[in-house]
Amino acid sequence: MEVWVGGFTEAVLERVRRARAAVAEAYEAEDTYEAAVAEGELEDALRIARDLGVDLGVDLGVASEGEKGGSA
Repeated sequence: MEVWVGGFTEAVLERVRRARAAVAEAYEAEDTYEAAVAEGELEDALRIARDLGVDLGVDLGVASEGEKGGSA
């Protein structure tokens, strides 16, 4: 069971990593639509991680401003 849990945790963290990368790419491309879609995915991934108690304190890369729970 521990291997599955560890694998699931890694999958959740990978989803957060990919979503963060997509946000960064969309902003770099100055694509507001893709940025909005990517931010929605990131918010969803972070919510799932928090709901499941996944440690988001691990180094996943640069955090987006929206991750703090505030709105810009």
